[in-house]
Amino acid sequence: MPSVVKNSSTYRGRLAPSPTGYLHLGHARTFWIGAERARHAGGALILRNDDLDSTRFRLDFVDAMLTDLRWLGFTWQEGPDLGGPHAPYNQQARRPLYRDVLEKLHAARLIYPCTRSRRDVLEAAGAPHEGSPDDEPVYPDSFRPPLDAPLPPLPAPDQPITTNWRIRVPDGETVSFTDNRLGLQSAVAGRDFGDFLVWRKDDVPSYQLACAVDDATMHITEVVRGDDLVRSTFRQLLIFRALGVTPPAFYHAPLMNDDNGVRLAKRHDALSLRAMREQGVNPAAILEKFSASLT
Repeated sequence: MPSVVKNSSTYRGRLAPSPTGYLHLGHARTFWIGAERARHAGGALILRNDDLDSTRFRLDFVDAMLTDLRWLGFTWQEGPDLGGPHAPYNQQARRPLYRDVLEKLHAARLIYPCTRSRRDVLEAAGAPHEGSPDDEPVYPDSFRPPLDAPLPPLPAPDQPITTNWRIRVPDGETVSFTDNRLGLQSAVAGRDFGDFLVWRKDDVPSYQLACAVDDATMHITEVVRGDDLVRSTFRQLLIFRALGVTPPAFYHAPLMNDDNGVRLAKRHDALSLRAMREQGVNPAAILEKFSASLT
């Protein structure tokens, strides 16, 4: 395990699973890395329930998530089951925070409404699809409103948002950060990633917005997550900047593949923690494999 500077008064790491299926070994190894880094730093570990996508999450997956993580030996100091000074720890209950940030971005004229569909963007000339199937395609410059275009108001806070809202990225600017595993990472705004969603037309804040707001307000000092999310970090850095907040450090962990070299996903039911529990697998043996895989 790479060394972590000890600073028990400040280090705050986090686990942020989404209850859209049973956690698998890939999730568990990334979480284990995060937990180990918090332990070596003598700091705190926070569990956050990323349950924003109400069309996909299930309450039984929330219970399974907590139970399976504890079975594997995880402990945390704050979370939806324990409470803490930065509650609530369920994203569904944090919507007022996200809406407040959306209002601030709107007041600063950093966002604009977007009526283009994902298909529109994918089919537009000069809008190549980015690497991850879950990632956003680069938004074409021709779809952007002029900088001096009138900005429509947001709906009242008690009214649903029925239009996508995007943040305008600083075209041509190189956004960089030093990852605690991968080293210096850089991307050019407008080329490697484009204007991205901060609020969806189904009245759900985007992953990018919610994640940045939560990490800022929960005072997370290091984000440990899979290295498929490096591009998301560039976007979130722009949100931190817009909010005037110092971003956390980042450690992007290697992903796990199955025996066929395919990245583990929640469809790999046989490799879920729940299935392994039911099969009587020794959790200590799983943690030993995690440790051996990174040496």
